[in-house]
Amino acid sequence: MILTIDFQSDFPIYKQIKHQIIEGIAKGELKPGDPLPSVRMLAQDLGVNMHTINKAYQLLKQEGFIQIHRQRGVVIQSEGFPTLTEEYLKNLEEHLRPLIGESICRGMKEDAFINLCQTIFKQMEKGGK
Repeated sequence: MILTIDFQSDFPIYKQIKHQIIEGIAKGELKPGDPLPSVRMLAQDLGVNMHTINKAYQLLKQEGFIQIHRQRGVVIQSEGFPTLTEEYLKNLEEHLRPLIGESICRGMKEDAFINLCQTIFKQMEKGGK
């Protein structure tokens, strides 16, 4: 899996990294137990500060997507991923509301929004194919 960073984006780099790793897991590109690069190595590869990588990794660890071991390094969670909770659903709704609102303001119809969501969902389920 190759991470690509948009340095011109207003979206924070650590979140770009976090989201791309989660997407890689969802697509099956990253499997439970797979190693990830060390903080130092990934920072060097991407040309970003080590603190940026560390922040992304710490969030992924807190949310249950990765494990950080002293000897084995950073690996994709091998003991199961986080489950669907009320807290997650509430957070999901908070993130979807502004996207839906802006889509409506731009003239997008409900069917088009739902079709786009279904297309992206299916792409990720099938490994991005």
